[in-house]
Amino acid sequence: MNKKEKKTPLSSGLYILLSSLIVVIAVFLDQYTKFLAAAYLKGKEAISLIPGVLELKYLYPENRGIAFGMFQGSTAFFAVVSMILFILIIWIFLKMPKNRYYMPLMAVCVLMLSGALGNMIDRVFRGYVIDFIYFSLIDFPVFNMADIYVVCGGILLVIFVFFKYKKEDDFDFLSFRKKEK
Repeated sequence: MNKKEKKTPLSSGLYILLSSLIVVIAVFLDQYTKFLAAAYLKGKEAISLIPGVLELKYLYPENRGIAFGMFQGSTAFFAVVSMILFILIIWIFLKMPKNRYYMPLMAVCVLMLSGALGNMIDRVFRGYVIDFIYFSLIDFPVFNMADIYVVCGGILLVIFVFFKYKKEDDFDFLSFRKKEK
């Protein structure tokens, strides 16, 4: 990527509008799949999508912990933590330079915002998170779309930090100090 491409600014308004639209669509998909899981899977046998590998299975009792059902019974605490993380991701998202160089990091923020918001909605309005996707091949904990968004965002973040954003000043936009001219 040349210097000109790196510094080409994107329209802030368009960037925020498009990102917000993607978050709304992703959260809608998460909430809709959870609605379908509660309506058609709760109290029923698992539906095998790929025999011996992938199932749709309503997790009961519901997940009152964090990702993959860890730390059960701390719903209020995790709702607050989710809210703090949601605000932190929005802050990073808004401080990030609006240019092509940071587009992959913007996508990570959109994924993580979508996942955090999807599960936060469940915790606040239901008191638990609906999980229904099960990899039976490796007996992986049951999860949902929001978990997929957060995990994929986290994996991409690690990859980008180690392989793309390696320069010392790549994260200067997060500094509270004023940049010297």
